[in-house]
Amino acid sequence: MMHSKNFLIAFLMFIFSLAACGQIDNTAEPNDEPLDPTREQRQQQTPADEELENDLGYVRYTEDQMDNDRERNRTMEIDRNEMANMITRNILRNDGFEEVATLVTDEEVLIAYQKDESKDEDSAADIAKKTAMSIMPAFFEIYVSDNHLLIEDIHSLHNSSTTPNHDYDNTTDRIINEMEKSSQGNN
Repeated sequence: MMHSKNFLIAFLMFIFSLAACGQIDNTAEPNDEPLDPTREQRQQQTPADEELENDLGYVRYTEDQMDNDRERNRTMEIDRNEMANMITRNILRNDGFEEVATLVTDEEVLIAYQKDESKDEDSAADIAKKTAMSIMPAFFEIYVSDNHLLIEDIHSLHNSSTTPNHDYDNTTDRIINEMEKSSQGNN
């Protein structure tokens, strides 16, 4: 009798656990958006300290999620001003640079700088180019020049209209051609 009582209790506990696992949330509205698996992961991994959460950037994806999202990633929005700011500031943190101007377009990064006379031309070009490469996505073409006169050309190009027009394209091509006359760093 005792054995059948234990069996009955175990059986009831098993049934209750199955029922608890199979509960359905009926609170969702019929027009709710489907669940985003990355949102669910972010919610599960939110740091307990709110201040720490604001100081960190964290994203986690699986390969399958990236395969489904590749097309959207190709057309990602880039804050070009922020990228130019980061590149310029990081270059200036190196010895030998006096002034740096950086312009980020939709396809190119143009960097003109004035360096100390003691700074080697190839070394300065390497630093400038590698800094931009470490910040920008790989599809950007990066051009650098120690011709400090190009700083003003880049500035004037920045002030011009970026809507596709013949003058803008010609000016960009002219600046790139001038930049290519300078060292582009050691490959």
